[in-house]
Amino acid sequence: MNLGLLIFIVIPLLSFFISIAIPERKETALSYNSYFFNGVHLVLSQLYFFYFLFGKHASVTSPKLWIFEAQGFEFFLSFGFDKITAVYLFVGSILTFLVTVYSRYYLHREPGYKRFFNTIQFFYLGYNIVIFASNLETMFIGWEIIGISSFLLVAFYRNRYLPVKNAVKIFSLYRVGDVGFIMAMWMAHHLFQGSMTFQQLGDLSILNEHLKSHTWTGVFISVMILISAWVKSGQFPFCSWMPRAMEGPTPSSAIFYGSLSVNIGVFLMLRTFPFWEHQFSVRVLIGVMGMVTTLITTGIARVQSSIKSQVAYASLAQIGLIFIEVALGFENLALFHFAGNAFLRTYQLLVSPSVVSYMIREQFYNFSPREKTIEDYFPKKIRNTLYILCMKEWNLDTLMYEYWWNPLKRVGNKLNFLTLKKALLFFISVYVIGLVFLFHQQVLSTTTHLYLPYLFSAIGVVTVLKSFAERQHARLAWTLAVMNHFWIALAISFNEPLELKEATTYLLGVGVAGIIGHACLQRIKTLEGSVDLDQFHGHSFKRPMFALVFLLCCLGVSGFPITLSFVGEDLIFSHIRQDQTWLAGCTALSIIVDGLAIIRIYARVFLGPHAKSVYEMAYRSS
Repeated sequence: MNLGLLIFIVIPLLSFFISIAIPERKETALSYNSYFFNGVHLVLSQLYFFYFLFGKHASVTSPKLWIFEAQGFEFFLSFGFDKITAVYLFVGSILTFLVTVYSRYYLHREPGYKRFFNTIQFFYLGYNIVIFASNLETMFIGWEIIGISSFLLVAFYRNRYLPVKNAVKIFSLYRVGDVGFIMAMWMAHHLFQGSMTFQQLGDLSILNEHLKSHTWTGVFISVMILISAWVKSGQFPFCSWMPRAMEGPTPSSAIFYGSLSVNIGVFLMLRTFPFWEHQFSVRVLIGVMGMVTTLITTGIARVQSSIKSQVAYASLAQIGLIFIEVALGFENLALFHFAGNAFLRTYQLLVSPSVVSYMIREQFYNFSPREKTIEDYFPKKIRNTLYILCMKEWNLDTLMYEYWWNPLKRVGNKLNFLTLKKALLFFISVYVIGLVFLFHQQVLSTTTHLYLPYLFSAIGVVTVLKSFAERQHARLAWTLAVMNHFWIALAISFNEPLELKEATTYLLGVGVAGIIGHACLQRIKTLEGSVDLDQFHGHSFKRPMFALVFLLCCLGVSGFPITLSFVGEDLIFSHIRQDQTWLAGCTALSIIVDGLAIIRIYARVFLGPHAKSVYEMAYRSS
């Protein structure tokens, strides 16, 4: 029975690969492939759910599947099933099957029909990995799959400007959550001296033994986990990305931002509840931020003119309440609330196209406004102030840009004097010198050796900031983003010696993907004449194969789960000591900005309106 859990991972994985092999023009085969596998998954899920519900209610854990081992580091996959997984599986299997059935007709003759079903199956694979995961490392694999699936579905209408722009914006916030997850794994690895399963986290004796003299370490891990959950579930101050995500097709909006993906943050908090249960400050923080989110998003939802935006903010308000319930320890209530909210929001989004036509008819023939609302009890100045703030969505987007992204761009713009030749000459020269010192460390003084990891890590940050801010040359931005990983590896090598197997695991995938990606950009420049980053070029319209290969290269460089660099990033952090917060921070910042720079290159070169289009395009949504 323990190994039987893998069937819930294998079914969507098999469906995804079969979907890739089916030709794009065969809509019936694509939809029936999803029907069949999602239907089988639904039946098995419900049978297993009711067996668990009316059986012994015993938690199940599968044997560990070892992926990589090194001295002081282990990376394994582990899956489990308990009450929390049961509820998420019950809801997810039903909604995914319903959305699959709905999508067959909704997207009929849509040019991206095959892409949609491929991505939905890929998302469902990630969702099942997350809910069945029995340790943080396994969960992070599904976490990343959900993130890239979200980006691809928001940018589904890739010949339009706004969906692509909003997809990049959403991915940029997801990267913040991803690195919070990595930082939590890094510190947890040091705290427990290895990878811990969630089943072990439920053992109070083990937790008390490790947290007794490491209280602040426990708080740090909890806050990092909380940041990841906040971003994924759109909690304050990360609320503003939700309506932007509605640029994708209605079925993907329903399953992602109405029900399943947006509630994964709640799942993470429920899964790690035994760890932070006795940290009163963390529980207060969760409750306060949940309440702030509920109040703000309720007001914003009441002034939205778009039905999808109304549903998005209403869903965030309910998720804020669920966070409060989790903080208070009401696990069963939170699970019940999640199920109700997921079913309701999915229904509302799927019927939203019809509701629009009904409301237009009612507006002309049978419209009667409410006689009195709750705002009428407020003083006029407060009522008007709240109205303006909610109309502007509390300026959360502006604040995010002003105090986070724009400062990073300004720093990168200070390096505009760098060209591709200058960058290669300078950085390769310094890197070679660093390698010479690495192999002859005996000539270095103790103080010099102590500060070299910080120096090379800072150079990596500068490199990737220049890549992120580059507005002209795509090949320069790509080269700098790839070089950043080599700077990180060099910095960590001075901190703690890396074995050849460890360095190869991290850098081999990055190097191969970097070379192929650079060749793709060079070829596109030869064929199309321009790959500048000052506009969207939309080259996937004429060069879909180049777009696919380059996307795979982007995933390889940014540390996606299908690549060696994914394990390598976790491995690199294991060589940063617990007291080296600045080094960990620099490395985390490099990884955040590196992922943003890479996905921005892909979006600018291959997505958006085609550069040679003669048709007008919208640059601002209603």
